[in-house]
Amino acid sequence: MRRVSAFSLDGRVALVTGAGRGLGFEIARGLARAGARVLVNGRDAGALDDAVARIRAEGGDAVSCAFDVACADAAAAAFERVAAAHGALDILVNNVGLRDRRPLFDFALDDVRRMLDVNLVAPFDLARRAAGAMIARGAGGRIVNVTSVITEVGKPGDAAYIAAKGGLASLTRALAAELGPHGINVNAVAPGFFATATNVGIAADPQTGPELARATSLGRWGRPDEIAGAVVFLASDAASYVTGETIAVDGGYLTRF
Repeated sequence: MRRVSAFSLDGRVALVTGAGRGLGFEIARGLARAGARVLVNGRDAGALDDAVARIRAEGGDAVSCAFDVACADAAAAAFERVAAAHGALDILVNNVGLRDRRPLFDFALDDVRRMLDVNLVAPFDLARRAAGAMIARGAGGRIVNVTSVITEVGKPGDAAYIAAKGGLASLTRALAAELGPHGINVNAVAPGFFATATNVGIAADPQTGPELARATSLGRWGRPDEIAGAVVFLASDAASYVTGETIAVDGGYLTRF
């Protein structure tokens, strides 16, 4: 009997936003290792070229896909290019996110709108575009949104980000309900504390770093590569009957809160 892994993504095309570095890169890398052709998105062409080269060096199939997710015209043009070069997407991972930690009263409304545009409106737009193509092809698909565990607990000085990512978590459930009849599964992963470049200052802080590590069941920060497994699962046939769910990849932070 020929063994075929339910986690295989052979022959599938995946777009991962914000994949030039950090968790987005590790997600792209994980999908490529599972067999997908990965379109690596971001705005920094140099970072994308480096990310693509690193994935290809491991034998993965990766292509640069540079555009600003918060610009509707740029997204529309990018989806046209993707359709022409690769056909309809099988997998969309809405990973890109904007973080701005400031006290409530320090935000101008334009700053809040920018947070919502990047973290919520852009994923809404991309999910709708991807879903439209998936429905037209009639073969279903997968959409995975990257939210955050912080939406479940709240935190001072992070209101705009928490509101935006909380909206994305709700959007995940709404899209799952609406797109399910078309064979499109929509789920989310909620990262906890990962030692990425974005968090290097917090992780290195002699008080906050160890304190956050102790707050998890595993007693440590996550390695960036540890995010990929949950996304590969949700993108694969192994998750064919999973939709509308959020998987916390947080080392057990929420279970101890």
